[in-house]
Amino acid sequence: MTAFQNTEQATEQQNDPRRFLRRITIISTFGGLLFGFDTGVINGALLSMQRDLGLTPAQEGLVTSSLLFGAAFGAVIGGRVSDRRGRRTNILILAVIFFFGALGCALAPGTEWLIAFRFLLGLAVGGASVTVPVYLAEMSPTAKRGRMVTQNELMIVTGQLLAFTINAFLGAVLGHEGNTWRWMLVLPTIPAVLLWFGMLVMPESPRWLAANGRGADALALLKRVRHTDSEAAQELDGIEAAVREEAELERASFKDLATPWVLRLVLLGVGIAVVQQITGVNSIMYYGTEILRNAGFEDQAALVGNIANGVISVVATLVGIWLLGKVGRRPLLITGLAGTTTALLLIGVFSRVLEGSDALPYVVLALTVTFLAFQQGAISPVTWLMLSEIFPLRLRGLGMGVSVFILWIVNFCVSLAFPQLLDGLGLSNTFFVFVVLGVLAIAFVFRFVPETRGHSLEQLEHHFRNHGVTHRRG
Repeated sequence: MTAFQNTEQATEQQNDPRRFLRRITIISTFGGLLFGFDTGVINGALLSMQRDLGLTPAQEGLVTSSLLFGAAFGAVIGGRVSDRRGRRTNILILAVIFFFGALGCALAPGTEWLIAFRFLLGLAVGGASVTVPVYLAEMSPTAKRGRMVTQNELMIVTGQLLAFTINAFLGAVLGHEGNTWRWMLVLPTIPAVLLWFGMLVMPESPRWLAANGRGADALALLKRVRHTDSEAAQELDGIEAAVREEAELERASFKDLATPWVLRLVLLGVGIAVVQQITGVNSIMYYGTEILRNAGFEDQAALVGNIANGVISVVATLVGIWLLGKVGRRPLLITGLAGTTTALLLIGVFSRVLEGSDALPYVVLALTVTFLAFQQGAISPVTWLMLSEIFPLRLRGLGMGVSVFILWIVNFCVSLAFPQLLDGLGLSNTFFVFVVLGVLAIAFVFRFVPETRGHSLEQLEHHFRNHGVTHRRG
């Protein structure tokens, strides 16, 4: 091979769109990793906090849920900043907030400061939850969009698994010392720094560039991430046509909720968001170690056992991504809800029947793993997919904004209430409460949620405009 051929091959590898897109995906989804780590690290850190700060059940709920309250507002603010300043710029801002939020939590002198910095961290989590998927969707070719965007979901659960594993390690090494929780909470500063430096060399989204009058820059970027120049030019034409169409489109506002079919559609989105949260999933993701301790595990055994919850979440998410292409949304959602509700019912029953038994902690661990298999393999992926499918273009901003905001608020309420329910009602009765909510969720899906797989946005809009019940079978 000649020197010229070597140079030519190196240039081709450097300009390989697949490699460039892979780098973009890996770097940007550090935002998803931080999302997962910062929400999951509290599961385990609370044990050390209880000893050092003397937290009451109410304070435990506030420390945990303050991040989620911040995330509700971060999702709204992050979407607006992303539209105005750019996806890349917003992710850079979020990386800074992730860094100082984590550092502030680790150095917090007391509970009040810890709650305040957890709220700040929540702003970054909420902003990442809406900005990173949009950035990936706008960078990816149409054929690879689903795979690229779902990488972010995979990174979220990977971040939670990483948090659970590191918590168990630090608990074993430093558990006898004070302030172990500070080491747990400071670690996310490392991926925050990597995200910031990584995004410095990443491009802006081509769609945002085109929407802001920078068509030449958008074309140059598309030529780097598409296989041929003609493919890039054709995609830019499509983007610019969509931008012109949206510029002429009258966006829906809260006034439009007076229109019955619009109100029904927005309420459906809110209902789907609520269904995902009232299963109690985040009581396990945030308080899994506490649940295992209540079942009978010692502190270190609970930290180690909780790693199983993280592992099954990653595996189930991979399975769920595969199932979405094979099974209807509606039957998958109902199956997931039936599985989670049954698992919670069995936790409640065995917590009474086996109370005081050496077998109880292992039974509870097996059932929480089963619960998460149904939740992460069915309910969670269907929720986000259906929210992206049910709203026509004109309603997407209003519908998604309201639905995601309510999703975070319900997450906040469940996380705030759970330690107090556990303290006041005990393990068994607490899960019976979630069983009742699960039955209500199943009834809601049976009665109101249509099948969306294989139907266009226009068909779904026609369905809601005409009060009908179409394509219920998946």
